Amino acid sequence: MDRRKFFEKSLLATGGLLLAPIYISCTNDDDSLPIVPTDLRRTNFLEGVASFDPTASRVIIWTRYTVEAKESPLEGIVLNWQVATDAAFDNIVRNGTALATAEHDYTVAVDVQELDSNSTWYYRFFNIASNTVSVIGETITLPAAADNVADVKLAVCSCANYAAGLFNVYDAMANSDADVIVHLGDYIYEYGEGEYGTNENTVALGRVHKPKNEIVSLQEYRERYKQYRSDKQLQLAHQKKPFICVWDDHEITNDAYSEGAENHQSDEGSYEARKKTAIQVYSEFLPIRSSDPAKIYRSFNFGSMLSLHMLDTRIIGRDRQLSYNDFFNFSTGELDSEAFQAALLDSGRTLLGAEQLNWLSGVISSSTTTWQVLGQQVLMGKMFIPSEVLIILGQVVAEVSATGSVSAETAFAFQNSLSQLTAIKTRLIAGDESLTTEEITRIRTVLPYNLDAWDGYFAEREQIFTALADKKMVCLAGDTHNAWHSILRNLQGNEIGVEFATSSVTSPGFENFAGLQDDQIPGFEAALATLIDELQYTDASRRGYLKVTFTKGNATAQWSFIDTIAQNNYLETVGHTFSYS
Repeated sequence: MDRRKFFEKSLLATGGLLLAPIYISCTNDDDSLPIVPTDLRRTNFLEGVASFDPTASRVIIWTRYTVEAKESPLEGIVLNWQVATDAAFDNIVRNGTALATAEHDYTVAVDVQELDSNSTWYYRFFNIASNTVSVIGETITLPAAADNVADVKLAVCSCANYAAGLFNVYDAMANSDADVIVHLGDYIYEYGEGEYGTNENTVALGRVHKPKNEIVSLQEYRERYKQYRSDKQLQLAHQKKPFICVWDDHEITNDAYSEGAENHQSDEGSYEARKKTAIQVYSEFLPIRSSDPAKIYRSFNFGSMLSLHMLDTRIIGRDRQLSYNDFFNFSTGELDSEAFQAALLDSGRTLLGAEQLNWLSGVISSSTTTWQVLGQQVLMGKMFIPSEVLIILGQVVAEVSATGSVSAETAFAFQNSLSQLTAIKTRLIAGDESLTTEEITRIRTVLPYNLDAWDGYFAEREQIFTALADKKMVCLAGDTHNAWHSILRNLQGNEIGVEFATSSVTSPGFENFAGLQDDQIPGFEAALATLIDELQYTDASRRGYLKVTFTKGNATAQWSFIDTIAQNNYLETVGHTFSYS
């Protein structure tokens, strides 16, 4: 391997700094095919293969090589790669070499260019020196504007906590008819053994986090990614489908923002250093096509059907989240509503940052595709619920966090309040004139339940709605571990589009968060749909994924759920379907 040629191909445009192990591959990489041994062993490629960021002419292919004790990797390990139109590799259209080095934990990514559009491709990596070969990966290139396609199918997922259970959802997506998997973040979790997500099945299933401590250092982040990528169901999803990814907070640490995080303490060192480390390892295992790995926002055009705009609502531009605790007087039990409202409506507060917002407005304005689709992390729909419920819910969460369960008194108060308010709202919708002023006040005194989402960044959301005002728009979201379908309306009440939010791969939902019993969940879901004006559907307890099928006339969302994450044999069912036009 010509190391000078390697560095020339790997250097990115930002001052010659080697930021990520991505080779730029053109048609003249290698004019001659290597002689491939017939007795290659499927070892050493322990994390499988993957592909990322397909376009109409390009796709990134990835693998990681595990060095054997007898090898001398000081100069790196030379890997061959091939791309073919068939799984037997009888028609190889591209091939070349790449160098796996310790500098990037022996991960290799090749940005294969100048491919035909709207096509299926097969790829593999092998090491002639060690006589080893990877599994065969399958990927695609996207349709070009001139290609005639009837539909585009996106599988959408987020929130995969290894300790919480098996990755059956990844297996279901791998075997689905989706064209691409869109991963909206929390690909890994940073917590240590016995922390968030741990349950009675964690040890029995052999899913205790590695390393056992919370990850902070470079080697710890790498070890955690390797543990996740050792999972056969996740490997299958990567092997069968190209991924388009963005991070959320747990790829760095919980409730992260641009300058800090809830789960980063001073004794863990510099937050900036930790963030930089986390981003480096992310780029090693989930490569994206960017001149700066800290900037993950980018667009993908699926022919003339849709433009998918992947956003970073977590790291690059996010101001610190608001907290009700900062406005709540615990001695009087009252919220300083005036100060809270002023902070909530502050036009200077940002989730995207000025640079990303300007970029997004520009690509939306210039796009001529039928659909504009936002792929991003947190809920954009307005989730305003009666403040009375929010206060009691806070007590529920506090008790569950402290003791693992909710007291009978608090549980009764929570259910009683939900029941009463739902009945009042139902009467209001029906036009019941006998409602008292006090009853109407109870349901109209509302607050956003999740200030970590777009509800905490009110003004910037309105700016995005302005940019999308004359477009057909779908917003995709993750983060909450629950499934949602909401109408998106601006401040004037005009419908801008629709939001489809996916459940989680394994992370627990409201059934854990709110201490709900199984028989209470349907009533809780119905109450939310009644009390929250924009909300059309929610599933508060099941793990699964979202599939959205786009045609010229409709965007049809299908929420699929699996019945268990505690054993490999699972049943997949469709929980809800909605077609938006």
